[in-house]
Amino acid sequence: MATRKRLSPEESRTAALEAARGLLIEAGPQAVTLKAVAGRIGRTHANLLHHFGSAAELQRALAAHLAQTVCESVAEAVRASRAGLGSPREIVDIAFDAFEREGGGALVSWMLATGHEDAIEPFVETIHSMVDDLNPEEEGHEDAMAAHRVTHTVVLLALGQSLMGSPLAKSLQLPEETAREVAEKFIVEDLIGRHEGVEQA
Repeated sequence: MATRKRLSPEESRTAALEAARGLLIEAGPQAVTLKAVAGRIGRTHANLLHHFGSAAELQRALAAHLAQTVCESVAEAVRASRAGLGSPREIVDIAFDAFEREGGGALVSWMLATGHEDAIEPFVETIHSMVDDLNPEEEGHEDAMAAHRVTHTVVLLALGQSLMGSPLAKSLQLPEETAREVAEKFIVEDLIGRHEGVEQA
């Protein structure tokens, strides 16, 4: 008889969050319950309760986990773009996919609708930290504010697109990619264009 691998508390938590992420993508935030996640990773409901305390805390942890993994990918894309190895569109696609295809938008709207506004704080703070890490203080206040402005706009566009972008674009007879194109243009003009202007000066 096979024995179940003993995981460290951190490994158990990570496995649970990845399972929760899979459930979120497949069936939406309402499917992310302690029982469902426990069943997916072969643990007990009591085990998950020990790690997270409640379904609401599990969803809060999932929001933080999503934000962390997405921000790491965005940061890599930003660094690649600055090094001439990537493009602004890659940054946009990572952000938009996180909200659309990976369930970030559905999770955020579900938390807000169920009265768990505080649960999106880890998401917001992780994004803020990423922007500050990519734009150290020595780059100047104006550069930092430009990065904050671009991040704010791109995240709001990505969230809006995940909630009603497709039907709205269809109704207005616009291409499906319209919001992504607007976000890309904003990055190019407000962030990259600004840097190029400074260098030329």
